[in-house]
Amino acid sequence: MKTAIVSAMHEELGAVLALMPDERRQPVAGRDFYVGHLHGRDVVAVLSRIGKVAAATTATVLIERFGVDRIVFTGVAGGLRHGVERGHVVVADNFLQHDLDATPIFPRYEVPLYGRSRFDTDPALTHRLAGAVRKALPGTTLHRGLIASGDRFVSTTAESRALQLALPDALAVEMEGAAVAQVCHDYGVPFAAVRTISDRADDDATGDFLQFIRDVASRHTAAIVEAFLSA
Repeated sequence: MKTAIVSAMHEELGAVLALMPDERRQPVAGRDFYVGHLHGRDVVAVLSRIGKVAAATTATVLIERFGVDRIVFTGVAGGLRHGVERGHVVVADNFLQHDLDATPIFPRYEVPLYGRSRFDTDPALTHRLAGAVRKALPGTTLHRGLIASGDRFVSTTAESRALQLALPDALAVEMEGAAVAQVCHDYGVPFAAVRTISDRADDDATGDFLQFIRDVASRHTAAIVEAFLSA
């Protein structure tokens, strides 16, 4: 079984590559895909790039060119729901595009011609990923539920509050997951995603974002991926 490990930031990808003893770089579609092994398992590691279109391209290449059997996405997100705080971890049960609005032709958030607004992650893979979080990061608060994706870095309290009102069950907000979930739905490829909360998606969101990626999120990614693949 071939597993794709998709990272949202260079620092996170670097942490994964440090665990792979034999990665070989293969450039495709302007991206570097790293093919190798981690704990004896076939792995393709790649940087998704930022935003839904970039993430969809990455997921499609992983499936079409590299023939991966499952995709696991790691990254950071802004906390939305009360109690989802910096340093916590969210494992997604489903995704929604918070900036998709084709009203009045379709209901708000519904993806045209799909008849749905939410795309579920694979239950078994998600359960295993959540177990890896508990094993790798004991004592870290873990949440499971809806993550909202959009092509905006949500970094104002006003926008964060608007999203909380519109999507009261959304745990966190980011920029890629819903696109990958939709591609995996189309291809029937199992998908799971984990996000470390870097901020509260408010006026303070950009304060030390990059430092958090280096010091916390990249370490979380490496520990979770190692626990996931060693199980």
